[in-house]
Amino acid sequence: MKNRFNTDKKIADTKVVVAMSGGVDSSVAAVMLHREGYQVIGVTLQLYDVGLTLEKKGACCAGKDIYDAKNVADTVGFPHYVLNYENLFKEEVMEDFADSYLRGETPIPCVKCNQSVKFRDLYKVAKDLSADALVTGHYVQRLDKDGEAQLHKAIDDTKDQSYFLFATTKDQLEYIYFPLGGMKKEDTRKLAEEYGLEVADKPDSQDICFVPNGSYTKVIERLRPGAWESGDIVHVNGEKLGTHNGIVHYTIGQRKGLGISWHEPLYVVKIEAANNKVIVGADSDLDSHTFNIRDINWLGVGKMPQSGLEVMVKTRSVQQPITAIIESVNDNYATIKLPIPQRAISPGQACVMYDGSRVLGGGWIVRD
Repeated sequence: MKNRFNTDKKIADTKVVVAMSGGVDSSVAAVMLHREGYQVIGVTLQLYDVGLTLEKKGACCAGKDIYDAKNVADTVGFPHYVLNYENLFKEEVMEDFADSYLRGETPIPCVKCNQSVKFRDLYKVAKDLSADALVTGHYVQRLDKDGEAQLHKAIDDTKDQSYFLFATTKDQLEYIYFPLGGMKKEDTRKLAEEYGLEVADKPDSQDICFVPNGSYTKVIERLRPGAWESGDIVHVNGEKLGTHNGIVHYTIGQRKGLGISWHEPLYVVKIEAANNKVIVGADSDLDSHTFNIRDINWLGVGKMPQSGLEVMVKTRSVQQPITAIIESVNDNYATIKLPIPQRAISPGQACVMYDGSRVLGGGWIVRD
């Protein structure tokens, strides 16, 4: 059997660290590599107060999930470690999540988590353990072409997680592998059954792991007590229509729960954190032909072209890619122009760029 990893070592001499969340995907990835003869070390991150998870089932990195990951490793027979990253996770993911909402944005904490504790810091752990590779159970493909590691969408489009991994750097991509990216989810579960894993039927984690019962405002209140106040709900024509009880309760495109009446349906079209206003308008006011992105991570060949590059983009994880033109201002900032306007493009979300199945990179959507 050919070594999966870019090394001349024998399989038996190849050490890999597998990030294990306790779910079926990472468990299968770890056991698959162990059965193939690699030296597998499982690592699970404790990211927040386990007591918090008692309010929510199906959250990753919770107490039960740590137990499940350890149980898989112990049953199959490879070492497993639990690393306490609570403080780092709170600072870089949870507090950023709260502050993003207070800035009138709609954050994606899963990207921040992958970008920081899961890839940046776990990458360092794997290196410190002298591992030849870091492995995760994400549904995305790393393909080696033209002398470089490229990030591509998963074979299973319904499970593709490339949108959430756009911030993976080129250096990280040379070291990280995704053995499930070429598989269908149902095949992963079949392998889990074949391996006799207790997690074979375990449901996929849902929503944001550290938000009990989906109540993100409670998390924000705990992290930033008293940080928001009431303000005006204003029509795009400038007319005040009502009062809100904190901008954190609103997202771009929201229609329900506005508590105001008008002669036509109204939607949140903008959130102005600086003056504490929620701007509402008609559905057509949500359409955008252009928007800007910052903190760009470029995974294409060379540096990002300065202007006129046609790509496919996604501004939400569930969206089908659409045609766009990149007008680069510098390596960290660009304007995205859309031939066909798109609805409810939200600051704080990610814009991920593709060339076919290849991920070219992405950046964070900013307010105009």
